[in-house]
Amino acid sequence: MSDSNTSTLYYGWKIVTALLVILTFASGLSFYNHSIYINALASQSNFSISTASLAVSVFFLSAGVAGLLVGKMIQKVDARLSFTLGAILCCTALNSLAHVQSLWQLILVYMIFGSGFACSALLPATTIITRWFRKRRAMALSIASTGLSLGGVVITPLSVLLVETFGFETAAAIMGGMYLIGVIPVAWLWLRPHPESLGLQIDGNEQTSAGAQTEQAVESNEAPDGQPQVAVNAVTEQGISLKQARGMWLFWGICIGYVFLMMAQVGGIAHQYGLARELLTEAQTALAVAILPVASIVGRLIGGWLVEQMSIRRFAVIVMIMQAVSLLLLSGGFNIVSLCVGLFLFGSSVGNLLMLQPLLLAEAFGVQDYPRIFSISNLMSSWGTASGPAIMGLVYTSSGNLYAMPYLVAACAGLVGLFLFISAGRLHAQLEALNESS
Repeated sequence: MSDSNTSTLYYGWKIVTALLVILTFASGLSFYNHSIYINALASQSNFSISTASLAVSVFFLSAGVAGLLVGKMIQKVDARLSFTLGAILCCTALNSLAHVQSLWQLILVYMIFGSGFACSALLPATTIITRWFRKRRAMALSIASTGLSLGGVVITPLSVLLVETFGFETAAAIMGGMYLIGVIPVAWLWLRPHPESLGLQIDGNEQTSAGAQTEQAVESNEAPDGQPQVAVNAVTEQGISLKQARGMWLFWGICIGYVFLMMAQVGGIAHQYGLARELLTEAQTALAVAILPVASIVGRLIGGWLVEQMSIRRFAVIVMIMQAVSLLLLSGGFNIVSLCVGLFLFGSSVGNLLMLQPLLLAEAFGVQDYPRIFSISNLMSSWGTASGPAIMGLVYTSSGNLYAMPYLVAACAGLVGLFLFISAGRLHAQLEALNESS
């Protein structure tokens, strides 16, 4: 492929398509399938729902910790090796899951499972996209990360059918094979670590002036007079080190803010079935819970377009407000209409918040140390991911087994995340302070 041929499709879009497929299998067989594994394990005499649920928290925490190592690894080696290792670990964990007999075995398997997920999901995927795209990074991320929601729409129903048809032991082995097939061949056939590996430049043939190249990237960090600072442009193009990023409140505001945002998001997702059952019949509930993943897909695709039309920071604030408002609406328990509207708004925020985390970090700190920067942010947000369902469950139990208070708590967590993000400020002022101190 020659980069002089302007009519040729930029190879980066093939990368995006391949990552969409990989993330569909990775999220479907892990994130969205946890409820299947919990129920299958709880059907055995060795485990209860609470014990099996604890293992899910171990999964998310293990994924966060392993992400630190993955971030360092893909700085030095081809990211396809990370996807391969991750698929092998997840296949091993899924094959072992049906044979665990004790708590320590269950914890060990879920630690392997979480580590494999870290190697084969968002961290390497967003790193590759960050290297291949600058101008259309938001759209590329939105399309690729749609696979996260497609996993729940496509893979999870198929997994339910497999368990019901063949039993959990056989189904787990089949799902492990699906993880290998859905990740490794796609990674090695279509993924490439960076544009230079094919003799291309970032964004392909679209060559623009330095100012135009970085206009979208720095829009959320403009100076008070609306003009991007030269220092910000340089950071966006070349990136800054992890050490420099850690010296900025912008970094910590995003990272800590996402702890609370993910706490609200994953807690809300985990308990949506129980919430719907308070107002709906079982058949109606089955339809209602499908609203969230569909809205997530639609919202993410629309968000990928919108974020190219406005400040990324402004768009992020809008999405965070949408999450808090939708959770407040769900906490009201008014009627079926408010429930469905709340689930749709909540789903729309889900897809976009997941997309915005890597996008905000890449746009703020560049590509130089992106894998390590994102791995730390991902580890911190995993604390919220792991604790959200448990905290809402405790509030549910203490409030008379009703979901009004848990969803109100989730809304408050979302508002805390919003406040921390807004307080993080803009990049240009913190760069100036960093330069003065150095």
